[in-house]
This record gives sequence, C-alpha cells and structure tokens, in this order.
Amino acid sequence: MQWKGPYKIREKLNRMNYRVDLGNRVQTFHANLLKRYYRRNEDINPLQKSKTNEAFEVVTLALLPIEAKDESIGEPKGDEILHLPPVVPNEGIEDVNINVQLDWETTGQIKRILSNFKDVFTDIPGKTTSGKHVIQVIDETPIRCKPYSTPHALREEMEKDIQSIDMGIVTRGDGEYAFPLVALRKPDGTLRHCVDLRKLNQVTKVDAEPIPDQEEIFAKLSKDLYFSKIDLSKGYWQVPMDDKSKKYVSFITHGGLYQFETMPFGLVNAAATFSRIMRKLLQGLSGVHNYIDDILIHSPTWEEHKRKLLEVFKRLRKANLTAKPTKCFIGYDEIEFLGHLIGRGLVKPKPDKIEAVKRALRPKTKKELRSFLGLVGYYRRFIPDFAAIACPLTDCTKKGAPNKIIWGESQERSFGTLKGSLIKSPILHLPNLEKIFILRSDASDIGIGSVLLQVEGEETFPLAFASKKLNKAQKGYSVTEKECLAIVWAVQKFEPYLFGREFIIQTDHQPLACLKRNKIANGRILRWGTCSTAI
Repeated sequence: MQWKGPYKIREKLNRMNYRVDLGNRVQTFHANLLKRYYRRNEDINPLQKSKTNEAFEVVTLALLPIEAKDESIGEPKGDEILHLPPVVPNEGIEDVNINVQLDWETTGQIKRILSNFKDVFTDIPGKTTSGKHVIQVIDETPIRCKPYSTPHALREEMEKDIQSIDMGIVTRGDGEYAFPLVALRKPDGTLRHCVDLRKLNQVTKVDAEPIPDQEEIFAKLSKDLYFSKIDLSKGYWQVPMDDKSKKYVSFITHGGLYQFETMPFGLVNAAATFSRIMRKLLQGLSGVHNYIDDILIHSPTWEEHKRKLLEVFKRLRKANLTAKPTKCFIGYDEIEFLGHLIGRGLVKPKPDKIEAVKRALRPKTKKELRSFLGLVGYYRRFIPDFAAIACPLTDCTKKGAPNKIIWGESQERSFGTLKGSLIKSPILHLPNLEKIFILRSDASDIGIGSVLLQVEGEETFPLAFASKKLNKAQKGYSVTEKECLAIVWAVQKFEPYLFGREFIIQTDHQPLACLKRNKIANGRILRWGTCSTAI
C-alpha cells in the first residue's frame, strides 16, 4: 500500500469516516485509508492548530495504484488521487428494521439506543481489533495459477469493481502466490467475484475451532418473546490478515496481481477464525448466540432484551465491528435465522425456501439431483421417514450410477412426496428443556426413523423427526433387531435432549424387552443394551 500526503482532517463524520482537505477540495474517506502523519526526525504533535486556532489532525492518505494508458503501474501523480471514489455509507440507523407492531414507546426506546451507535450501524465494513486471520501451510512451495479467461464484456466491469474496493480491503500485489478470480452474475445483474482458493486450502493446516451448533441454539428459544438479529457488514472483510499471511491471499486477473488486506471468502479456516472472534466477543452474555456473522438476541421480557441489545452494541463498538442496517431486525416475536422462522415457541422452514422447493424441476443429472437433495435435506427434521422416502433418489447418486438420471416410477414418487411434505409448510415446536420428552421409533426394510415429542396441554407436538437408511448388513437383521437398532439410534441421535433426564420411549414392547434381557447370545444386542443402560 502506498501513502500520499500530508493532508488535514477537517471534520470527523463518525468513527469510520472523515472529511479530508485535499487542497483543491474536501472529500470523505474511510478510516482504513488514513494514517497519522509524523514528520521524520522531529518530535511534533500530530494535532496542530490553524491560524484561526482551529484544531486539525495531519494524516497521509492510502492510494491504490492506478494503471495509466501508456505507463506501467506506479504511484499516481497530481490529481489522480481524485480518481478514488469517496467512501460514504449508503445505509444508516434509519435503515434498521424495527418491528412495526411494537408500541410507540418501545419503538422510541429502540431509536434512542440506535442514535447512540451510528458508528456501529453502517454498510461500510469495520476493521476489528479483536483478532487477525493467520494461514499456516504444510508446504511452502509457492502456488501460482494462471488467470481464468474472462469475457471481454466483463473485464471492464471486473476491474472497476476491484478498484472500487477502496476501504483497505484489496491492494496491488507482487508476491509469489496467485489464485484465479471467478466472476459470477448475481440475480440483480451485478457481478460477484470469488477467488478460487482450493489449491491453497489443500495445503492449509485446519483450525479446530468449533462452529456453533444450530440445534443447540434452537433448544434455548422456546420461552422467549422478543428476538433481534444483527448481521455484520461483510463480516469476513472486517478481519485483517496477519502480515505474514497476506502473501497467500493474492489473486490474479488480466489486469495484474492483487492482494487481500482483510480475510477473503473461500478460505478453509475463515469460518473458524470468525467464530473464535465472535465467541470471545459475546462470552458471558446469556440469551445471545451467533452463527458466523449473524448474532441472535432473545429474551422473555422487553427490559431484559433492551439491556442485552445495549451490551451487544457496546461490544461491537469496542471490537471495531459494524453491522449492516438493512439486515438488522430488532424487537420481533418471530424472526428468520439460519433458514428458519423461529418464535412463539415454534420453528418453521423459511417461506422463500419452501417456494424454491415448490418451483424445483425434475432433476436430469447427478449434479441437479444432489442440489435438490441438499435443498430438501436441510429441512429433513420436518419430514417423517425422510431417509426411506429419499432412498430411490439417493441411490441414483451412488458412485457408478450413470450421470444422466434414469427416472422411473419410484423416483417420481419419492420426488413428489418430498416436495409435498415441505410445500404444506410443516411446523415444529421448539423444545422446552423443563418438560419431559417422548421418543418414538420405528423400523422398516429400508430404514429406521424416530420423532421427538413433548406434551403441551392435552396435545402432543413433534419437535423433530430423524431417519436413517439401512446399509446392506443392517437390512439382513431380523425384525426384532431392526426395532432394537431403531431405539438405540434414536436415543443416540437425540442424546443432547435425553441424557441425564427421564424420558418416555414409545415402541413395541418386544424390542425393548429384548434389550433388557441378561442372558442373550447375540453380542450385537448385548452391546445395544449396555448403550441404552448408560443413557
């Protein structure tokens, strides 16, 4: 990164944006492009005063080198500094989504809270002080790929998009590593640029930091009445790269070599690094969870919810993290999180995902079939006996099966049943850890299935369905053995809810009695019995 200056700061708009006097005009720049200026060999105060006794700070300005028509890449000269577009936020606190069903007093409280955190709610990424991304490789041999061929119609747009990343995210590079850039057209017509980092990921040491578990989060939401979601602005770009790791995240285009200053998307350990930062940031806060860059805040009362919001906002500010206003939702009784609608003690699939299932066409290739199974499989907890129903389709994805799907009656029936199960918008209840659980299990010649339930009033409601396809050996078990397997597998599947507490198993008496027998010749059932006793 190159620096030019010094220049004078005339106004601080917020924590991230400053008005800088360039001599012939004043322009707004992001804090990541500014650095305090010190005159060499002199001990001076960078805070100076003008003739009118007005205090100002002297800074230098970061420049992205600009390619001249007839010159090689170098430092811009003269007024070329003005080619950098000003960095001003397009979104602010007025764009935060506040539940319109809240009363005017509660809405007013939220707006007053937000007014104190204007620097936190902006679509401009911050630069966190809470950690850096470090890449450790098992092989230091440089990887240098050729740029992918880019259509001439997209080249100008691609270069403009790269140059527009003027927040200290991308600079010119000159290292030994180079990975190709892929340009994909988004639904809104703009380009999404992705760096193909697969070869780097293959030689990167894996970070063992755990990713938050969705089921564990959902298990704590049944009693809450207020929900808020905070989505960070381009979360990964808010994490700076470690200086020694920057060389690994260089990418190449027809216009030359560039280097990421912040953590790019596509790195194998990016999610782990971000999860570690967020875990430490939110540590000690009850009723606050995160999944990568999404923060969920939930509370049974508004006063408690307000306190949690304030604390989360303070911690985001301290960590120099920003949240994207249009993707933040505050004070709702039902909210979208991880592809689900949660609230009022219920969990439902997200409506637009159901619409995508409804519009899904019959798959013709393995790739299309895997895509469909991935879509419906994400909501398998809503579909009883999912594994058995999907069996004719999953068999078509096996190794050795033809790439072009041979579509028969069983595949059509499976495809229609899976779509129908989700199109009817199934609803599950959120688990209440203070109530007793009921576990039902069953087995067939194809697979085993189970459902976890709880009683609410005089009715029994499902919390989650689970199923598994039998392998070749298990298909040879006797009926009793299959039923025993169904019980043991179901208990292990829902162990986080069942371990250490009393629960009810509803199944045929015979397999349960079989598991309790002491004198048994079958070692497999004996092991299952020992396992069930431990639970």
